[in-house]
Amino acid sequence: MEQTRINVTRSSMPSYEEYCAEIKELWESRWLTNMGAKHKQFETALKAYLDTPHITLYTNGHLALEGALSAMNFPAGGEVITTPFTFASTTHAIARTGLVPVFCDIEPVHYTMDVTKIESLITEKTCAIVPVHVYGNLCDVEAIEAIARRHGLKVIYDAAHAFGVTYQGVSSANFGDASMYSFHATKVFNTIEGGAVTYRDEALGPVLDDKKNFGLHTPEDGRYIGTNAKMNEFQAAMGLCNLRHLDEEIEKRGRAVQRYRERLGAVKGITLCPEQPHVKPNYAYFPVLFDGQTYTRDAVFEALQAHGIVARKYFYPLINGLDCYKEYETAGTEKTPVAQRVAANILTLPLFADLTVDMVDRICDIILD
Repeated sequence: MEQTRINVTRSSMPSYEEYCAEIKELWESRWLTNMGAKHKQFETALKAYLDTPHITLYTNGHLALEGALSAMNFPAGGEVITTPFTFASTTHAIARTGLVPVFCDIEPVHYTMDVTKIESLITEKTCAIVPVHVYGNLCDVEAIEAIARRHGLKVIYDAAHAFGVTYQGVSSANFGDASMYSFHATKVFNTIEGGAVTYRDEALGPVLDDKKNFGLHTPEDGRYIGTNAKMNEFQAAMGLCNLRHLDEEIEKRGRAVQRYRERLGAVKGITLCPEQPHVKPNYAYFPVLFDGQTYTRDAVFEALQAHGIVARKYFYPLINGLDCYKEYETAGTEKTPVAQRVAANILTLPLFADLTVDMVDRICDIILD
């Protein structure tokens, strides 16, 4: 009997009836974009859920990060310390706003930026740090804040993986000067496509709003060279629906993670990320690091693929090895050896709210066999 294909993720969605009820009034108002009623309701709901004072919505997370960097008004050619162990969007947002990415290696436990290596990369051109919360694992926010204060730098977190995560009761939305969230369909929380920036300085709000609307403050007042990055009403409506069920969805994901840990946690040749102390997780991803000897990442990937199970080499390849960054002085994967080793051996296994214990067992049986 042929078994059902298991993808690496499956988007959480409300019931058809709930979403239809949420969007019904759009047929009456015909206000489909440009910060309408749903947009405003969703913005208010997110502020409450994330316990953060300031938030600006975007049509996707990438443009949200570009917006945050642009709004900081950094000098052209300014250097931004970031990680090569991330999705290309992080680094592209830095480069596309006229800034220069400087790659810092990662620590080997939770795969976030190695804070002991940041200060050696700071120069007179450094203007910001863009760390990435990886797989829902939070960066060392306290150490990064201390470094930034000592050197007068801004901190903008790529928090695409960290929606709903808290550290010592503080939302990930409230660390650094700003945090970017992605609400892509593959994320723990989605608005189909979408994103947001949370920020400390209230004065950033009008700048972010203007820049995401072609730079226009009013129809006759163009203050910036902007872009079109507005979240539409259908995205906001999906967000309102999914937010109602988010805690339950995270709980379901947690049960799958627990089963993975039971099956794989003590296996020689396999390393799992330990849980972070004082962190309330969101179970965004389940990364598994193979030792390359007892288990090789690519062999496991292919075995799962042969059985209709889609895992992901995430993140691979490293950003500082991509052709488009070869000309940067700090590029070259050999300069970030920990990230290089992790990228060559990491695999994220399927994880979504509807992933059953039986499905997890099927995946683990293939790996262990």
